[in-house]
Amino acid sequence: MSTLPYFTLDAVSAATPDGRALFDNLTLAIGRERTGLVGRNGAGKTTLLHLLTGEQRPASGAIGRSGRIGLLRQTLQPGAGATVADLLDIAAPLARLARIEAGKGDEDDLAEADWTLPARVDAALAEVGLAGLALDRSANTLSGGQLTRLALAALTVAEPDVILLDEPTNNLDVEARALVGDFLRRWKGGAVVVSHDRALLRQMDRIVVISGLGVSVYGGGYDLYAERKALEWEAAERDLSVAEREASRVEREAQRAREKKARRDAAGKRYAASGSAPKILMGAQKRRAEESAGREDRLAGRQRDLSAEQLAEASARVERIRALAFDLPSTGLPAGRSVLTFDDVGFGYGTDVVLSGVSLQVIGPERVAVVGPNGSGKSTLIRLASGALEPASGRVSRPVRSVQLDQQAAVLREDETILEGFRRLNPMATVNDAQAALARFLFRNTAAHQAVGSLSGGERLRAALACVLSGDQPPQLLILDEPTNHLDLPSIEAVEQALAGYDGALLVVSHDADFLDAIGIERTVLLSNTFIPAGA
Repeated sequence: MSTLPYFTLDAVSAATPDGRALFDNLTLAIGRERTGLVGRNGAGKTTLLHLLTGEQRPASGAIGRSGRIGLLRQTLQPGAGATVADLLDIAAPLARLARIEAGKGDEDDLAEADWTLPARVDAALAEVGLAGLALDRSANTLSGGQLTRLALAALTVAEPDVILLDEPTNNLDVEARALVGDFLRRWKGGAVVVSHDRALLRQMDRIVVISGLGVSVYGGGYDLYAERKALEWEAAERDLSVAEREASRVEREAQRAREKKARRDAAGKRYAASGSAPKILMGAQKRRAEESAGREDRLAGRQRDLSAEQLAEASARVERIRALAFDLPSTGLPAGRSVLTFDDVGFGYGTDVVLSGVSLQVIGPERVAVVGPNGSGKSTLIRLASGALEPASGRVSRPVRSVQLDQQAAVLREDETILEGFRRLNPMATVNDAQAALARFLFRNTAAHQAVGSLSGGERLRAALACVLSGDQPPQLLILDEPTNHLDLPSIEAVEQALAGYDGALLVVSHDADFLDAIGIERTVLLSNTFIPAGA
C-alpha cells in the first residue's frame, strides 16, 4: 500500500475570475486520511476542490497528483435520458457483459470484461439503502436524497484512491446524513470533505480552514478544532487589547514629548529675545536642541511604527467573527398566549395525501422542531403554519403575527437593496428608522445599500431577520425552513446565538441536530412517509 500523498500543493494561490484573491501560498499534502475543509462562503473551498481535480489551474504554485480521484459534487443534476446505470458510470461495461452473454462479444469485449461488476454494483446499492434499484430506471425520477445515495454507490463501484465531497449532506434528511457519515467511516482511502455539517466534520482526521488570514490546519475532528479555535480567539483578543493599550501609551508619550519640546522652544525664544546670551552660545544651544529634537523624533517615529505594526498584526489575527454577532429585538410574547393551533388538519396535492389528522398547539415562546425524512410533509406543514397554504380539512389558527423564512430568505427580492426591502416590508418606517434598524444587524452606512442578489447566504438571512423583526410590531412566531442549509459555520453560529436570545416562539424545520440543540428546541413533531399524527 503506497504511503505517498495523493495531492501535494506547493505555494498554491487562487483567485476568482474577476481577480479577487482567495488564498495564497498554500502548501499542503493530502494522503490516506479524512480532511474536512471549512471556511466562510466565498473563501475558496470549492475552488480548492477544482484545483485538486485539475478542472481549474492555480494562479501560481504547483499541484502534484497521484492515484485515482472520485468526486461527489454539491449539485447532482442528471442529464436528459440518463439512467441509474449512467449515473453509476457502468452502462458501457454492463453492455459489454450483455454482448458476451448473448454470444456477440468480440476479442476486446472478452479482454476488458469485468465479471465482478454486477455483484459489486448490487453490494454498493445495498450499502447506501438502494437495494434492488433498477439500473434502467430514469435518473430524473429519483429524489435528491436518492441521487446522493446513488452518487455514493458510484464512488464505491469506481474504487478511487481518494474522494472529494462538496457539501455532501446539503438537503438530506437525518437518515441520509447518517448514511453519508457511515460511508466515510468505512472508506479506506483518502477523503477531502467540504462541509458545514458539524456531525460529519467530527469524523474527520483533521480540519483545514481557509480564511482571509490564510490556511490553518488542525489535527482531529470538529470538536477539537472548535476548542482550539476558541482558545486562539481569546488569545488574539488579548493580544489586540494589549496592542491597543500600547498604541495609546506610545501616542501619549509622543504627545508629552511634543508638548515638552514646544515649551523648551518657547523658553529658548524668550531667552534669545532678551539679548542676555552671546550669539555664539545661542547658536550652539540651537544646534544641540535641533539634534536632540531630531533624535527624539526618530525614536518616537520608530516607536509609533512598531506600535502600529503590532496593532495591525493583532487586528489581522482577530477575524471578523464578532462582526457577525447580532441581537434580535423583543417581541413581548406572553407566556400563556396561544401562538399556533392545528386541529385535525389534512392536506394533499391532487389525489396525493401529504398530511392527515395533524393536531398541534404552540403556546407562548415555545421552540418546536418539525423533523422527518424527505417527502414526509415538513415543508407543507410549515407553509400551512405560515398561511401560505390553506388546509384541505381541519383548521389552522394563527392568532399572532408570524413570519416564515426559508433557506433562500425569499421574503427579500433579488433586484432590491436591503434598505429598499426593509421599507417595502415596513412601509411606515422612515429612511432614518430603516438605517438605524439595519445598523443593529450590522448593515451600517453603505452596507444597507447592497443589492440583495449580491449577498452571501449568511448575510441574506441576517438581512431578512432585520427586515421582518425590526418593524413596529415584531412577529411573535418565527417559522424557519432549513435556515442553515447554505450558511457557513461562522454564520450558522451567529444565527444560533441570535435565535437563542429570541423571546418569541419558534417553529423550525431542520436536519441539523447541532443547530436544533443550540437554539434550545423544547419539543419535536415527528412526521414520516406513513404519517404519524403529532399531538400537542
